[in-house]
Amino acid sequence: MAVFLSTHVNKVDRKGRVSIPAQFRQSLAKTSAPNALYVWPSLNHPALEGADQDYIDILSDSLESPDLDAEEREMIETFIFGKMVPLTIDNEGRVGLPKDLAEIAGVGDEAAFIGRRKTFQIWEPSALKAHEDALREQVVKKDISLSQIVAKAQRGARAGEGA
Repeated sequence: MAVFLSTHVNKVDRKGRVSIPAQFRQSLAKTSAPNALYVWPSLNHPALEGADQDYIDILSDSLESPDLDAEEREMIETFIFGKMVPLTIDNEGRVGLPKDLAEIAGVGDEAAFIGRRKTFQIWEPSALKAHEDALREQVVKKDISLSQIVAKAQRGARAGEGA
């Protein structure tokens, strides 16, 4: 499974093609389908979500879980899989962003790619900046730190071992 890191802003050409960030392409090269990726409208933001084939397979398999509420399954199948578009990376590292998806994200002359570990998002650059500013305020307000997150995860792992 690919790991998507960092933020990159790339130009969108007149044909709607945009270069996939080099780091993303390098990570995709290690997957089962190195030239393929999928994008769909975000459920929560004016952006697109994206992932590799391996992640999509895991997401699809997860929908078979009996623990998943039927209503949630319906939403995911309709709004994720129903709107998902497979994209193929060309020899120059570009994909063509479908016009309807680009419009959903407000992407025009530039597209901001932000890595989110196993997935990534595509934003209109100024909208991403506003989103990041709002998140930064929440982080400060809630006094979130990486050491706290690691400590919580370690406590959870130890509790799971004792069960």
